[in-house]
Amino acid sequence: MKKLFNKYVGDKAFYKMLFSIALPIMVQNGITNFVSLLDNIMVGQLGTEPMSGVAIVNQLIFVYYLCIFGGLSGVGIFTAQYFGNKDDEGIRNTFRYKFWLGLCICLITVTIFVCFGKSLIGLYLNGSNDGGDLFETLRCGSNYLSVIIFMLPAVYIGQLYSSTLRECGETFVPMISSIVAVFVNLSFNYLLIFGKFGFPKLGVVGAAVATVISRYVEVSFIIIWILVHKDKYSYFKGSFKTLKVPMELVSKFIVTGMPILVNEGLWSVGVAMLAQSYSIRGLNVVAGQNISSTINNIFNIVFIAMGDSVAIIIGQYLGAGDMKKARDADNKIIACAIFTSIVIGSIMFATSGLFPQLYNTNNAAKLIATHFIMVQAIIMPKDAFLHTSYFTIRAGGNTFITFLFDSVFMIVISVPIAYLLCIYTKLDAAVVFALVHAADLIKCAIGFVLIKKGMWMNNIVK
Repeated sequence: MKKLFNKYVGDKAFYKMLFSIALPIMVQNGITNFVSLLDNIMVGQLGTEPMSGVAIVNQLIFVYYLCIFGGLSGVGIFTAQYFGNKDDEGIRNTFRYKFWLGLCICLITVTIFVCFGKSLIGLYLNGSNDGGDLFETLRCGSNYLSVIIFMLPAVYIGQLYSSTLRECGETFVPMISSIVAVFVNLSFNYLLIFGKFGFPKLGVVGAAVATVISRYVEVSFIIIWILVHKDKYSYFKGSFKTLKVPMELVSKFIVTGMPILVNEGLWSVGVAMLAQSYSIRGLNVVAGQNISSTINNIFNIVFIAMGDSVAIIIGQYLGAGDMKKARDADNKIIACAIFTSIVIGSIMFATSGLFPQLYNTNNAAKLIATHFIMVQAIIMPKDAFLHTSYFTIRAGGNTFITFLFDSVFMIVISVPIAYLLCIYTKLDAAVVFALVHAADLIKCAIGFVLIKKGMWMNNIVK
């Protein structure tokens, strides 16, 4: 028993180190998601159609977010290990590679949204009119997208800098910049959605304008902070003296990082396809899922931060060649993530019926949201294990395995289950939602075996 305790429970020094990294991420995500909840509620006051239209567009924007995140964090595996190896020039090369990759993703996404945005929104409006007007939802979504598209460059540049800072152990600056941005977003949302203090009443367009402004405030804050404290962040010095990246490193980055980009892209597409499958059941399900997803993001900040901490801590141990510490720390972080998720999931389940009452939508949508929240609360420990396992495997550069483990499973297993059950059965939407997540138990078994075998313990920078 004592041996098991020592394997999965750390001492005071370990948790001090862990939470020095995880806590700023929790605070950042917590404030961001809480303000997103308030934003969501404000848009929700406009009615079911505006709320659903914005939710659909945000589902599409989510694909872009994850492509940027996946592309930049793929090479970020090298950044963390270069930092552990005290190699500033290596970090600069990863930064330059991120610059070009992020620019390509941004330009491609803008082109797709400009040319096909309305058609993409329409894919989610093929269900019944139960709960609202589909044409009004399409109009609201299209208006929102026409403005929010100007946010995409700011997301790319912000992630370029903040991801590099995090991979080098600096989580405070991204946290502060995010806090500033979310309060700017909240303030302008209130002013522009409802037309307060002399500002125009713009509805969903106002919500989009507020988001665009906040993103540019965020990236400006990060860049100014780095310039003012340039001696502290020596790895940024000279990053733009040249934008060339040695070809031998480019090929290395592509081999390791491209599976992560493809994985995050396909996984986000899979999430969008799942949402599209649920939308077959009508606009009430679209509204209910939007509410439940927003609430879930409030409660899952702890295990999300644990995953980010795995990427940073384990990556640096692997870069320094200390495999024993890497395995020991990984066991303890995963155990911590699961335990905290059991506690938080219990609280989420107990309060599941309260949050939907904050929205100005019909009772059917509120009931669907409550049931979805209950399912998400029950499965939270499963999600915590999968999230930390994914980042463990990825930290050692086994990106092809994470590609199979994550997005391939989503596309091949989860999406077909959801689509077939929504089309060919009359099961309640929440039951379908639960069955889709139950299939993830297969992933849990695979993840457990991969972690136990230690095939993720690789140094990829020497």
